[in-house]
Amino acid sequence: MTPAPIAVALDAPDLETAAQWAALVTPHVSTVKVGLELYLRYGPDVIASVRGASGVAVFLDLKLHDIPNTVAGASRAVARLRPSILTVHAAGGPAMIRAAVEAAPHTRIAAVTILTSLSESDLGRIGIAGPADDAVRRLSALSVEAGATALVCSPNEVSAVRAEVGDGITLITPGVRPKGTDAQDQMRVATPEQALADGADLLVIGRPITAAPDPGAAAAAIAASLRRAS
Repeated sequence: MTPAPIAVALDAPDLETAAQWAALVTPHVSTVKVGLELYLRYGPDVIASVRGASGVAVFLDLKLHDIPNTVAGASRAVARLRPSILTVHAAGGPAMIRAAVEAAPHTRIAAVTILTSLSESDLGRIGIAGPADDAVRRLSALSVEAGATALVCSPNEVSAVRAEVGDGITLITPGVRPKGTDAQDQMRVATPEQALADGADLLVIGRPITAAPDPGAAAAAIAASLRRAS
């Protein structure tokens, strides 16, 4: 059975828990995601621990954002860990994105557009011209022109982004919540079925799976619901 197009966010308190979650969900999902906190706490060892013997795809979500030379160096440093996906902030600009792409040629560089925790009013306060749909489309076009082959956007914008960049770009959507679960700190959310129907390629799901009594069973249930909807 083909694993579901889900990246499980392994936002665990320690390395052992992250590795355990990864082992439980790997039969059901295509990807596991290592975020900034876990990577800063344990360093490169975390990648081998969560990848395990399965060889599951690892999404390294560091959201690099600095001058191009620094981002190039950071991308080169983590490329040796063979992550399938590495994130950078689209707001870093085209030269920075291009530097990451050139420094990690065997890793898919995903540009993060607008964080799903930001509301429309937040965008205005930090100086980003809205509405969110327009800002995301602008950043998406800029990123693809700079060589990014994946984009991170909320489910609310995925349809517009797909129309903007076409079919050759991988669209990754955080803010995905199965029906009946709490949105928590995410502002712009959708169900897994709706996000895929709108054009997403990879769904980032964390707490609805990892906070469940049995993360493996929760991952299997969401994967089954996606198969039924397809």
